[in-house]
This record gives sequence, structure tokens and C-alpha cells, in this order.
Amino acid sequence: MANEFWFNDQQWANIEPLLPKNRPGARRVDDRRVLSGIVHVLKRGCRWRDCPTVYGPPTTIYNRFRRWTMQGVWRRLFAQLAQVAPGDAQMIDSTSSKAHRCAAGGKGGATSGDWALARRQDNEDPCRRRWQWSTDSLRDYAGAARRRPCRRYAARAFAACLPICAADAAYDSKALRQFLTERGTLPVIPNNPTRKNPHLFDRQRYRQRNLIERMFCRLKDWRRVHIRYDKLADTFTATVYIAAESGP
Repeated sequence: MANEFWFNDQQWANIEPLLPKNRPGARRVDDRRVLSGIVHVLKRGCRWRDCPTVYGPPTTIYNRFRRWTMQGVWRRLFAQLAQVAPGDAQMIDSTSSKAHRCAAGGKGGATSGDWALARRQDNEDPCRRRWQWSTDSLRDYAGAARRRPCRRYAARAFAACLPICAADAAYDSKALRQFLTERGTLPVIPNNPTRKNPHLFDRQRYRQRNLIERMFCRLKDWRRVHIRYDKLADTFTATVYIAAESGP
């Protein structure tokens, strides 16, 4: 089929050395084939059972995705592939992801719609507010100069990692500006129209903030990122990790 996804040689050369090795149990089947099948499903948005047979049994594809999600493999791969370089600039923004009707009713953990709520209110039990399951899902990413997300984070927790922080006017607040300045980070944030005492900001650097908008566009080209079919937050998070690792 012309629409099948396969990792090319360069992509696989970057990923293959980072895969888990010497795991107990039966020997794994062809990693390149199975991981290509996982990416195919996540990009196309099809059901796992509809995965083309060239990738192997659909149960094998799904079980690998789910087991590695629970074991944190996708998160570790993401952390190793998305390293921050000294010349990178931090850019923060948020977007929303439409929830499909099948994303409701998750059991055994926070639902995918609770994902954003848990990030905003870390001390609150997300299960108490499950009605929020159709709200924002991709919030506050740090975009590096290579147009790749660095990590998901609470804005105040990651703000001191890079010397420049660019954000739109929605992030214009005295508390955030002071927080960034105290940690040696230059805030590049335009003034909110309601601000009475405007701040100066670097307009040339702010123009580069389009990189994070383009990053979100590429992430949401993946149908299982753009539309949340997953019931559990860790499954949806793994999908975002894989989309960020694999590129457009």
C-alpha cells in the first residue's frame, strides 16, 4: 500500500540504539516493523484492529504500544531524542485537542481529558473533575529552535532552563515576568491590550515564536493527537511523545 509508514534508514539508525535490550521473556519480533505499525495507526487515526497486515498481527502492535507506555519507554525515548542545545530559545504556548466520544469512560487512571487539568492543578485529584474531559489537552510546551518540543511542563517549573522565553500576550503577567527575570531568563512577551504600563520587549526575537505554532501544526497532523480517541491520560501522552519523536 502506498500509504504505509516505514522508518527510513536514517530514522531507524537514530532510534534503534535507544530501544530496550535484554528484556526477559520471549524474543521480540521485528522492532522496526512493529514500531512502524504503531506510527501508522497513530498518524492515520485508524483503529488498532484495522492496522495493515504487513505490520503483523494488530494485537502485537497494540500490546507493544500499551506495554511500553506503562513501562515509560516512550517517555525515555522522547527525553533522549529531544535534547536542548545551548543556543535554543524557550517558547511556551497551548492548544486544544478535540475529544472523540470514545475517549470518555476510562477506568484505572486519569482520563485523557483530565490530562490538562492535572498539569494546571497538580494538588487536585483530576478524577474529581472528569467533566473536563473535552477541554485543552496540549498545554505549555517548550519549543526549541529546532521546532521540536522539549518537554511537557508546568510553565513555572521549566522557565529557568533557557536564557530566553517567548510567549504570546496571554502569558503577559507581572508574576511570570518577575519569575523569569529573577532566574536570568529574558521574557519576550508582548503587552496585553489591557495593560496600562507597557513593557519593552524584543520584537525581532518575538517573530521567531511562529516556530512553536508550526510545531503544534505538525503534531496535530497526527490524527490521534488532533482527535483524542484514548480513554487514559498516559496513553494519549505516549501518542504525543511518539509524534514528537518521529517528526512530520
